[in-house]
Amino acid sequence: MSLRILIAQLNLLVGDVAGNRDRVIATAKAAREVHGADLVVFPELTLTGYPPEDLLLRPELMERTQAALAEICAQTWGIALVLGYPKAALGGLYNGAGVIADGRIVAEYAKQHLPNYSVFDEKRYFTPGSAPCILELKGVRIALTICEDIWEEGPSRQAAEAGAALLVNINASPFHMGKALQRELLVARRAEEHRLPIVYANLVGGQDELVFDGGSFVVDAHGQITARLPFFAEATQVVDVALDPRPHPLPASCVPLPGEEEAVYGALVLGVRDYVRKNGFQGAVLGLSGGIDSALTLAVAVDALGPEQVEAVLMPSRYTASMSNEDALAQARALGVRTRMIPIEPAFQAFLGMLEAEFAGAPPDVTEENIQARCRGVILMAISNKQGRILLTTGNKSEMAVGYATLYGDMAGGFAPIKDLFKTLVYRLAGYRNGVSPVIPERVLTRAPSAELRADQTDQDSLPPYDLLDAILKRYIELDESVGHIIAAGYPEAEVSRVARMVDRNEYKRRQAPPGVRITCRAFGRDRRYPITSGF
Repeated sequence: MSLRILIAQLNLLVGDVAGNRDRVIATAKAAREVHGADLVVFPELTLTGYPPEDLLLRPELMERTQAALAEICAQTWGIALVLGYPKAALGGLYNGAGVIADGRIVAEYAKQHLPNYSVFDEKRYFTPGSAPCILELKGVRIALTICEDIWEEGPSRQAAEAGAALLVNINASPFHMGKALQRELLVARRAEEHRLPIVYANLVGGQDELVFDGGSFVVDAHGQITARLPFFAEATQVVDVALDPRPHPLPASCVPLPGEEEAVYGALVLGVRDYVRKNGFQGAVLGLSGGIDSALTLAVAVDALGPEQVEAVLMPSRYTASMSNEDALAQARALGVRTRMIPIEPAFQAFLGMLEAEFAGAPPDVTEENIQARCRGVILMAISNKQGRILLTTGNKSEMAVGYATLYGDMAGGFAPIKDLFKTLVYRLAGYRNGVSPVIPERVLTRAPSAELRADQTDQDSLPPYDLLDAILKRYIELDESVGHIIAAGYPEAEVSRVARMVDRNEYKRRQAPPGVRITCRAFGRDRRYPITSGF
């Protein structure tokens, strides 16, 4: 005798309660009729999507959620469901997990540990629960927990003390590098501590800056992985739990953990695809310069949307090298992408003419460089508006950190796929993508990076070498180390001080940057929130 569980790793849309309801009903019916499952497990806050943010403050959301629950109860007889939804009770709002069986909600659990760090802000909305929840199904006592509960020892111990023989943990756990292995090691430890098999069901999909990577899994009471679902893709998987002598999951399909470059690239592709699809754009457009950043962004966009949904625009200036146009066109051909070439010299000349009296007597400087970038921004935004395609910006984290970007120029756009990638990681991912199929010309990977906004310009005219810059930035931004601490670690004093000043004074630019895919645990925006005006 066994208990058959279907893990439903779904890609849901925040706020689309009716659409998410329909996904639940269809999945539950298939679990019962096709797979013969006894129980189907859905992710955290299934009905609202995650994170619903201030939608939770709207009474209408709760009305829609209650109506959706009633409809699910009416249409899912013959199988038990565990799914997440916000629950209003006893004067508070709870992040809940309900068990639906026989046309009604038979048990409910309230999340006990509410994360309020990094990208999480659950204490703004929810009241913590305190009690365990035990469901008995086919003689098996099953405990429910939600996401952060598994990271703390208390709820698992509480479940074991309440007599649970199996633990179900539903999640909306967002991706960052190294997170998948971190989750598995933590859950394995919980299983060993309490001799409880654990079913870990995770959300998948892109939601604004966040990407939920899926990778749901099952561990036995010894902490061994017995099943693992795919990453960055919707999936359902049946897990059979043998009941004699004690409940223990039988081995099932187990996909491998992805390597770091594969995982980051998968997050970028899913993040772009879902941002474009869920927001109703007709595709994407971007400026293709012949440099490494736009090359990687184009590859991600094509892998996310298909070549027919992407347009690349070349906008050469008087300073653009012929090799830049050659490499850009070669990559576009390799990916099957439509290109358009629109030189910016006429617009640049027009602006210089309009500003001639204002600039009289002043030597050329970064002002003229920024005008070129803004000419390109106007062109790309015009194409975006006319075609209904989102403009993808191509700036990386190194540039955003030190302000090596132009407001209303190369920062203009709707979504920034690589904004959380340091430049050194951009090169690594370009190499990874070329290992799948060679689509980025080799010269793009080897030539010195340049904005090509003045004669003979390279990035290193204004910045330290990227290996040094990124190492300093990682310590200053992601690890919050002080200038003195970084210098003491052996980095050049002058460069550390200069980089820190650039980071601090460019907060105002980052506040005006478009959202982009988060791949580290210290991304600009949701993770790192510094004041613009500060005397620190």
